[in-house]
Amino acid sequence: MNRELVGFISIFFALILGASYFSNPIQSPIISTLNYIKSGYNNTVDSIQESIYKHTFQAKHIEDLQHKLDIYKKNHLIMQQMASEINDYYKLNSSKLKNNPKIELVKTISYEKFGNTNRIWMDIPEYNSSKIYGLTFNELVAGIVVQQNNKPLALLNRDYKSSYAVYIGEQKAPAIVSGKNDTTLIAKFIPAWFKIKKGDEVITSGLDNIFFKGLKVGKVISINTSQGYQNAIVKPYYNAKEPNYFYMIRSIK
Repeated sequence: MNRELVGFISIFFALILGASYFSNPIQSPIISTLNYIKSGYNNTVDSIQESIYKHTFQAKHIEDLQHKLDIYKKNHLIMQQMASEINDYYKLNSSKLKNNPKIELVKTISYEKFGNTNRIWMDIPEYNSSKIYGLTFNELVAGIVVQQNNKPLALLNRDYKSSYAVYIGEQKAPAIVSGKNDTTLIAKFIPAWFKIKKGDEVITSGLDNIFFKGLKVGKVISINTSQGYQNAIVKPYYNAKEPNYFYMIRSIK
């Protein structure tokens, strides 16, 4: 009985296979299903390969664009400094142009202390602890770099120890600017005979050997007088929330 059943089943499957092989009505749906599965598989593989190619290409393209942008920012900063000095030389009519500024991209490491976002440890190779360096971000003054335990520490604009020389307004009133609080700076020791007003732009003077002349710092929002000098409260332009990279000025000439 078992042999007869096995034989019957074998003949039955043989007939089905033969029919599916030779009969179009049976063969067509099977082939269609297999083709659909195969097509879906090929499409999926092609889609994955295309995605990988696009990602690789776009990543490389973005990297190239970022490199070009970094070069542009650095060159633009140097050109701004050179243009400022050329204008001064034209006025003198007797100066010789000699510039060799050194600027480099530097990376932050971490905040010095938790809760103080104005002091950041920097990753700077070949750091000279005897010098003070200027920091810029998108062509704006961001702060200075000083030594702390022989390591480079960035003091951003709003830190009270971040101090450098500036000019204010059209008359280029000289002043020393430093951090006042979490939102403003203060420009001190402005001679009383200079006329400054609210809205005057504050730029670096270049007289401190830290920054080029003409880099933007901020705008005056109020003025007061103290001990024969004028003081100006300044709203800074730089206000980055994620300070990861800066351009550091190693030398201005």
